[in-house]
Amino acid sequence: MRASLILAAALASMLALSGCAGDRPITGSVQALQSAQANPYKLSAGDKLHIAVFGENNLTGDYTITPEGTIAFPLVGDISAAGLTISQLQKSVTETLANRYVQNPRVTIDASNLRPFYILGEVNKPGQYSYVPDLTALAAVATAQGFTYRADMATIYIRHARDASERQIPLTATTMIEPGDTIRVTQRYF
Repeated sequence: MRASLILAAALASMLALSGCAGDRPITGSVQALQSAQANPYKLSAGDKLHIAVFGENNLTGDYTITPEGTIAFPLVGDISAAGLTISQLQKSVTETLANRYVQNPRVTIDASNLRPFYILGEVNKPGQYSYVPDLTALAAVATAQGFTYRADMATIYIRHARDASERQIPLTATTMIEPGDTIRVTQRYF
């Protein structure tokens, strides 16, 4: 009986210690997080936008950036969009319309669907999720309903859409995710 109590106490303390390993704080400086957030999202092929031109219903609609990096806009034709921020594209569309077609155009642009990111491995709901600007790895894991109890919370693997292979990266509060990234969370070893 006494041996079973000691064994139960030892097992409970091991479980408590293994749970504590995942409860440690994630590191990252405030300066690094601010620097990461200072780089606004750049549009790219596949992003879907809603462009509204006040008082011009025939110009208002949903547009997708083509593989060539443009949007086909009525009256104007193709407008370059890839590599621009949403506010830069808004300024470009406004200037283009003002130069030739609409007097004092008021244009608003909203991102209706940005390229997704993918998360696999030791998360509760692996899969494809919609990207949002300034997405961190921790927010991506939260979107996938958190880590499993087996997850290695110290490092993750990220493959950017433009890269051929993934890289192991320490998981910090400032680990940024880009659209099209594939994130892999591995198992920890005790």
